[in-house]
Amino acid sequence: MRDRMFSDDTSLPRASNFGNGVHSDPNISANAMSPDVLHEYKMRNSSASPFDSSRISGEGSPMTMSPWNQTTASSPFTKSPFKPFEENLPKNGLIGSLIREEGHIYSLAATRDLLYTGSDSKNIRVWKNLKEYTGFKSNSGLVKAIVISGEKLFTGHQDGKVRVWRVSTKDPRVHKRAGTLPTLMDIFKYSVKPKNYVQVRKQKTLWIRHSDAVSCLSLSEDKMLLYSASWDRTVKVWRVETSKCIESIHAHDDAVNSVVASVDGLLYTGAADGTVKVWKKEQSGKIIKHSLVQTLLKQESAVTALAVSASGAIVYCGSSDGLVNFWERENQLSHGGVLKGHRLAVLCLAAAGNLVFSGSADKTICVWRREGVIHTCLSVLAGHTGPVKCLAVEEDREPSLRGDRRWIVYSGSLDKSVKVWGVSEQAPELTPMSMHSHTPKLITDADSLPSDGSYSSSSRPGKDRRH
Repeated sequence: MRDRMFSDDTSLPRASNFGNGVHSDPNISANAMSPDVLHEYKMRNSSASPFDSSRISGEGSPMTMSPWNQTTASSPFTKSPFKPFEENLPKNGLIGSLIREEGHIYSLAATRDLLYTGSDSKNIRVWKNLKEYTGFKSNSGLVKAIVISGEKLFTGHQDGKVRVWRVSTKDPRVHKRAGTLPTLMDIFKYSVKPKNYVQVRKQKTLWIRHSDAVSCLSLSEDKMLLYSASWDRTVKVWRVETSKCIESIHAHDDAVNSVVASVDGLLYTGAADGTVKVWKKEQSGKIIKHSLVQTLLKQESAVTALAVSASGAIVYCGSSDGLVNFWERENQLSHGGVLKGHRLAVLCLAAAGNLVFSGSADKTICVWRREGVIHTCLSVLAGHTGPVKCLAVEEDREPSLRGDRRWIVYSGSLDKSVKVWGVSEQAPELTPMSMHSHTPKLITDADSLPSDGSYSSSSRPGKDRRH
């Protein structure tokens, strides 16, 4: 199978390229939105169907609940209505595209100078300096999640298993299979006792096993625990050192689409049932349990993505209605507002520094800069020809001549490509020439918040939550 890679250089460009807004594809504009697209940003209704308790978990995935298949083939991002950047300010733009035509990109993970990509093929690709570095094969097919811990790599799969890989100490290009979670030994050990079986829909299965696709993975702050979320409505807790499942949390009433471990033992989960929940890790000796402490959101639209700022101060939630809600931890996780920047479902989120990135079924990525609780849209990164399914962000380690903080952003799409972007925190915000009321914007809901800090979509008057 032939590889294709488009780039303006063989390595990641530095300060000069960030200033020039490098583009590899002629149809891409880093800050381009047509007037028609901007008009649709003004008001949108929910794109998800109401929750149905009889729906099986797979039907609650963001792919089946998202309306991205209603988009037209032609891209609207061809003519920018925005004013040119000032010459002395850094710009956000495309560095290059990585294309290996073998499958839709469902997962990304970046570490140091390496990028891992997972797709619906049986291969996990590793990229270095915009070139394919190596790859390894999994027998399960679709790779839905990737997380990295030192020399170990964990991948979550459609078949409900978590696979463990280890980088060879002799040759960093070689990745060896180190095991599967749960291990065959544990499956045999637990299968002997009937008490270890639980009822999942119409069948019984071991509580240590996922009975549906693994949708998301997250490592605890100390890297000692691995969390796996699944469409079987549970979150499993694994001890990394022993590869053992130590807890199974029945977290939601529908497919769990996202799990994020944060500081102070907090765990956030989001699901197709429209809820975001907060869990607290409690430890007594070697026994670890997680208890529910708060439900942040209750709505009809599926929750499709979560992200937490590095300090744990802000929690972000993307959903199938195209909105991003956020909560402030310093105010007892009270609802801070809504970021409205997409026409279709938000499929992925990433937070880095003072920035948060939202990828959507509308094929774009919104770049938001946070100052306190105020979020400003700096850029709309356009260029993918399919829904943006996953994001990964790394800080650009090359010192900036301007002293600004810059990031390398990777976006994976169902168009079978990964795009690499250069983003600066000091880039000017979007300034449309005659459409100020139609730009992506922040909506605050302080007046409609319940006193317990939770947030319900029904508290927004005049909103039709159905598509």
